[in-house]
Amino acid sequence: MTTTALNELYQELAPCTDLNLSTLLPGGIQREVGHFNTFDIADLWEPTQPQSATPHTCRSFYKISLLRSHSRAYFADQALDIAPDALVFSTPKAPFQWQPTEPQQGQFCLFTAEFVLPVLGGATPDELPLFRADGHPVFQLTPAEAARATAIFAHMRTELASDYAYKYDLLRAYVLELLHLGQKRQPAATLHPTYSAAARLSSRFVELLERQFPLTNSQQRVPLRTAKDFAAHLAVHVNHLNKVLKDSTGRTTTDLIGGRLAQEAKVLLRQTDWTLWEIADSLGFVDVAHFSHFFRRYAPISPGAFRMLEATPV
Repeated sequence: MTTTALNELYQELAPCTDLNLSTLLPGGIQREVGHFNTFDIADLWEPTQPQSATPHTCRSFYKISLLRSHSRAYFADQALDIAPDALVFSTPKAPFQWQPTEPQQGQFCLFTAEFVLPVLGGATPDELPLFRADGHPVFQLTPAEAARATAIFAHMRTELASDYAYKYDLLRAYVLELLHLGQKRQPAATLHPTYSAAARLSSRFVELLERQFPLTNSQQRVPLRTAKDFAAHLAVHVNHLNKVLKDSTGRTTTDLIGGRLAQEAKVLLRQTDWTLWEIADSLGFVDVAHFSHFFRRYAPISPGAFRMLEATPV
């Protein structure tokens, strides 16, 4: 996701929280593949804030909330009083309003569709019963389930603040765990989404892309680097692949490939002593100049400056 798209996403979130953009989007959050963030509700809502219904006009992302206080929700043509320890699943596809009725406690995470594609086994978020526009988004938890959900959100906060190179893989696993926790509260008949051909193609693309990483030695080369490369391996026309991925993720095939290459470049710059030429070569660039030009699309500095900054003790 580009910096511009991220700014728009958080500008959409800001009216829901009465906080400014710089507070919501701290500079240390990494955004290499899709986007993910998590918040403590108590940090965002002041107890003195007027208790009017807040429209979820934030249309760019999916949201999972653990509500630990009494509140009220309005969705579709329904109104529901929410007791403490509820898990709420919000989708960009359905109108939703939330009205606190007392000082709020709880947590929520938000993420884009492309962030969770690698762990959904062929589905897109909209195909899951939890995120269906006509579904029921609020699930009351048992004490044991609430404790488990609280622990998951605590792990998310800890991992997001860490410098672990593969922390986003763990964060996807935590999101998946919350999804399963919600689906266990669903009637059994609704737990089996129908996977469309487009969803299967998206899943195969993500699997093929991720299979190329991580690079473990400087002699490795990324074999697939262009939309045409992937389309050929998937036996589809490149225009069809572009349309499917654009519809399911909001991003082009080239942007998805570039974002994953940039993510791997950052990992290699942080974690290895490979020269810039070796990193450029492994990622398929003809020389360091082309690599540096590419890298600056995803970071405000050159690869060499990025490496020096990451190596500087805090």
